[in-house]
Formats: sequence, C-alpha cells, structure tokens
Amino acid sequence: MRKRLTKSPNNVVFTGTLAGIAEWLGIDPTIVRVMYVVASFIFIGSPIVLYIVLAVLIPSGRNRGNNNYGHQNPYNRNTHNPNPYANGQKQRKQAEKVNDDDWSDF
Repeated sequence: MRKRLTKSPNNVVFTGTLAGIAEWLGIDPTIVRVMYVVASFIFIGSPIVLYIVLAVLIPSGRNRGNNNYGHQNPYNRNTHNPNPYANGQKQRKQAEKVNDDDWSDF
C-alpha cells in the first residue's frame, strides 16, 4: 500500500505542505524547502502561487477518525497550569449569598 500525499502533522513551518511532499517522496523536508527557495529565485512569483494551490489542494495529515477537537485536542492542553479541581485535589470556594435589594453601592 502506497503512502498518501498529505500535509505533515508533525513537521510544520507554515502549513506542512512541503514537509508532507518530502515525507511522501521519502526525503528530508529541508531538501524540499531549499529546492522551493531556489525555485522561488529562479521563477519569480510562480512558486508562491504554486504553494498556495498545493496548501489548498493537499489534504491534512491529521487523523480524522479520532475527534481531536475541544479538550481532547493535543494542542489545546494547558500543561503549565493544570486544573487543581479536576481530581478532587482542592475544594471549590462556595459563593457568598448576595442580597439583590442592597443598593448601598450607589
């Protein structure tokens, strides 16, 4: 079974398009990026349009079978400040009752 041409989910600079092409060809992504820059100097303007077209046409390489939206998304994890209330480590502070008829602030 041949590998499908998709954007790279791991090696991304702008959209992962050039890295996806490199993974599909089985070469280092840096080589494809250097070839793209050289082509940009030789064919002025064309590679930019080609990159935009490829970025739109090549499908994403992320696993679509697994729903990676919201809190299950690996890019949406707050690892520096974990939720202290998640596993009962800390009790939430109870809200104080407020009398709605109190207009002393005005």
